[in-house]
Amino acid sequence: MKRLIFAFTAMISMTVEAQNITDAVRYSTTDLNGTARYRAMSGAFGALGGDLSSLNLNPAGSAVFLSSFASISLNVENSNNDVSFMNGYNSSSDSNVDLGQAGAVFIFNNRNENANWKKFSLGFNFNKSSSFNNTYSARGNNPHSIDQYFLAYANGTPVEYLIPYRNESDGEAYARLGETLGFGAQQAYLGLWGGVIGVDNPNNLPESDPAFLELDSYSSILSPGTYDQIYNYTATGLNGKLSFNFASQYQDFLYLGINLNSHFINYERMTSIDEENLQAPDEYVYFEDQLNTLGSGFSLQLGALAKIGNNVRAGLAYESPTWYTISEETSQYIETDIDYVEPNIVNIYPDYKLQTPASYTGSLAYLFGASALISFDYTYKDYSTTKFKPTDDPAFMEQNNIISNELGGASKFRLGGEYRIQNWSLRGGYRFEETPYANELPMGDLEGYSAGIGYSFGSIKIDFAYDHSSRKTNPKLYQAGLTDRMGISRDNSNYVLTIGFGL
Repeated sequence: MKRLIFAFTAMISMTVEAQNITDAVRYSTTDLNGTARYRAMSGAFGALGGDLSSLNLNPAGSAVFLSSFASISLNVENSNNDVSFMNGYNSSSDSNVDLGQAGAVFIFNNRNENANWKKFSLGFNFNKSSSFNNTYSARGNNPHSIDQYFLAYANGTPVEYLIPYRNESDGEAYARLGETLGFGAQQAYLGLWGGVIGVDNPNNLPESDPAFLELDSYSSILSPGTYDQIYNYTATGLNGKLSFNFASQYQDFLYLGINLNSHFINYERMTSIDEENLQAPDEYVYFEDQLNTLGSGFSLQLGALAKIGNNVRAGLAYESPTWYTISEETSQYIETDIDYVEPNIVNIYPDYKLQTPASYTGSLAYLFGASALISFDYTYKDYSTTKFKPTDDPAFMEQNNIISNELGGASKFRLGGEYRIQNWSLRGGYRFEETPYANELPMGDLEGYSAGIGYSFGSIKIDFAYDHSSRKTNPKLYQAGLTDRMGISRDNSNYVLTIGFGL
């Protein structure tokens, strides 16, 4: 397959389907991931520390360790999607096994017992921030056809540009349009030569009239009716975070820490729609679109943790925005009962920037001696501050306005507890996360609970956790034209095993 590298101007970049509010939310949100102990308590560790995944919430937590320590966590994720669309209903499930966490912290004690700074710690930790693995299928009878998608991009595109040159193949014409007019013109070409749309009155003015190229419009050539549609979505990949940590303990009551974080994105998505006209059974459309995304980014975290008396712990943490650089590739294919277009072209778009929101976390914990504890975290993140960059790009200006109007501030509440019986530990937790959308239609709130158990052999610890979460979403089929929404109820169950050991 030929790879086509584009160097779009700002105006051409406006026609790219990706780089929209859905992408901004995808790369700005995080899941509950990490060690089994951390997940069993629903991540309520901001005032506790002493766990490698707690570093991702409050970097001061590494200085709570009494000695050097390392851990590795394996995660089994089971997800189920119940999908409703028009008059149809479908259910699908998927399972994945991956590395959820791996890291180590090294403790250096001050040999001067009278010094105010008692020790410092150096650590590094990989934590999966979010999983993109997701598969579902929606089926229903829709009065709207996929022709609306192609018409949304075609109208306003001069038909002269959509006519292949002599001896020019589909792939060559598709590539030429991408290089000169961008993504939207490519969609118009697929719809026109794939047999979905046609040109309205192409000869209504003499070709010598310069207005000719401005007045071309398009309409569907599909028969009217009701359309049996099957929409498939398959995605894989993850958002990962590698933290380099430094923390220190001041006297016996205060811990301070900093993280320098390296982020990476690997997201692959394939969507397809298979459409049949119920009033004209011989008429069908199949359209496939693939997107591959790679990204890297940087963020900074600051944290403090304090002992208040013998039983109370408090924590404060700040995480800066993550500044991403993202690259994307797409490929497409269309087939109808009339014709097909298979460009065999991979579109490689210019890198763009994404700035995700900063977050603020406050935490409290109460310790019942050495036998039990209860902990609470509150995190706030304003998703309306998400920005595509450069902000003076007309396309990004439009998307940033949509983001500022349709996204808002969101709160996370996490509650966890632990009870120790000799070498055994029993744990449980609850979490609630508000939707990042000001209107809950695209995405609802998330609710989850967790439980776990651990056993300490001294220098070796083994922990197991189970956590479950559920959330409802209503995504659009496409961002333009065919914008009907599906209803998806997603349930996620995770099983986590962590092995930790002293160094």
